[in-house]
Amino acid sequence: MADQFRSPGPGSTYGGGMTAPARRYGMTIPFDGVPLAEHKEWFRELVDLGYTDVWSAEANGADGFTPLALAAAWAPELRLGSAIIPAFTRGPACLAQSVASLADAAPGRVAFGIGTSSDVIVQRWNGVPFEEPYRQVKDMVTFVREALTGEKVSGTYGRSEVKGFRLGVVPAEPPAILIAALRQGMLRLAGRHGDGAIINWLSAQDVRTVVPIVNEAAAAAGKPQPEVAARIFVAPTTDRDTVMAMGRYAIAAYLTVPVYAAFHEWLGRGEELAEMSRLWADGDRKGALEAIPDSLVDELIVHGSPEQCREHIGRYVESGVTTPALAILPFGIDQRQAIRDLAPR
Repeated sequence: MADQFRSPGPGSTYGGGMTAPARRYGMTIPFDGVPLAEHKEWFRELVDLGYTDVWSAEANGADGFTPLALAAAWAPELRLGSAIIPAFTRGPACLAQSVASLADAAPGRVAFGIGTSSDVIVQRWNGVPFEEPYRQVKDMVTFVREALTGEKVSGTYGRSEVKGFRLGVVPAEPPAILIAALRQGMLRLAGRHGDGAIINWLSAQDVRTVVPIVNEAAAAAGKPQPEVAARIFVAPTTDRDTVMAMGRYAIAAYLTVPVYAAFHEWLGRGEELAEMSRLWADGDRKGALEAIPDSLVDELIVHGSPEQCREHIGRYVESGVTTPALAILPFGIDQRQAIRDLAPR
């Protein structure tokens, strides 16, 4: 295993003298273009290659729980993480049932990641008003924690009034709960109210801005060192022209969404991205893509030879990420070979 992915030894400290969480190394699932029914061999190879985690997402592809349930059965060595399940798109009871069922299927191996998602997914695709996102996440985390005790739960949680719900499946080991966070408010919530944070679409250098906020909030609440999982977008190829062209599409698709636009403005990229945002809003997609500088693609997308990719991923870890969750971008790359090339050993 590469040095930057080794777990620290006993008594090691991490970030302000706090004890370091165990080092992990994950891969995003499901794999692009591979039917879920054919994932068993892929999961088994992840174990053999030394990956510790698989992380699902939920947008317009597979839901966030089914791929993890399959991994629970087919690769019981892996930890199962969601990055993320939206806080708006399931009712409280339904969400608690899904989390509890997965935790019951994989005792001690579940990291439930929840977040606001975006106005596109929540409001445009699901017809749910994207209102008071901070409150919705906080309240849904509170509800899930209370429901997982097996006690009867009543009260107002975000947009929902719950009356006398009792969870029928109570897992022996409750899952860790990680909160997806971009700016200060959610980062502090992740440290104070969750067991850690999930971060996304940021550079290795940006990690140094966001992680201390999570750590300080956790310390102030008297909690242990939080986990920080990062979805890291990777294209292990030396075809720089392809990475630049397709990387611009990926960046524009995210950074024109209001929550991500505000995040990168907070990070200090407001001026750098202003022209892209203006042209995109005017409907000039080609001009918007051309306005994205090469340097931003280099910062936000890990690319190059496998060795260069490993070194770049290592910079995220050095900056404060405890759990890299790699997401292989569909840039004409052989996914199976990329998984092998990027493996931790």
